[in-house]
Amino acid sequence: MGEFTDRLKGAANQMAGDIKQESRDPEVRDEGDAQKLKGKGQELKGKVKGVINDL
Repeated sequence: MGEFTDRLKGAANQMAGDIKQESRDPEVRDEGDAQKLKGKGQELKGKVKGVINDL
């Protein structure tokens, strides 16, 4: 169950990061980069949980 939640949160953070990257404000673009990276980490965490649960 946690695997799905992590992957969903990761996708949401990546989408929010994509939107922020379209801003004209460089600080907001940087926040978007960081949020996208956070989302990728959350998705990876969900994938790892899935592999562990399959063992």
